[in-house]
Amino acid sequence: MNINATLFLQAVVFAILVWFTMKFVWPPITKALDERAQKIADGLAAADKAKAELANANKRVEAELATSRNETAVRLADAERRAQGIIEEAKARATEEGNKIIAAAKAEAEQQTAKAREALREQVAVLAVKGAEQILRKEVNAGVHADLLNRLKTEL
Repeated sequence: MNINATLFLQAVVFAILVWFTMKFVWPPITKALDERAQKIADGLAAADKAKAELANANKRVEAELATSRNETAVRLADAERRAQGIIEEAKARATEEGNKIIAAAKAEAEQQTAKAREALREQVAVLAVKGAEQILRKEVNAGVHADLLNRLKTEL
């Protein structure tokens, strides 16, 4: 065979192969590559959109956290103020109750002191009468000498 004929035949076979590839093989490959490129572009767009939504969500979360922190601080301050008010009120009531108890105890002590003094006066009067009887060697009548005995009690 002639080299020119071989080259010509190879060129024809190559041209047929190129035509066949361009007609039947290349379009599905191009279509698959275009679809893949579109999927990648869609995925990147979705990722960008998700990233923007995440940033917005993070901003909203931070704002909510700041709001809740402020509300919590206000509530804690309110609770502390209420607690202080309750403590002060309890202290005032306790002081008032303590003063009442002290006043009652003083009044009771004064009553008991007065009773003790009265009892002592009675005993001293009886002892004075007995002493006078011993000194005078006769009986002292309480009914007759009631005025004298009353003066003696008031002097004691």
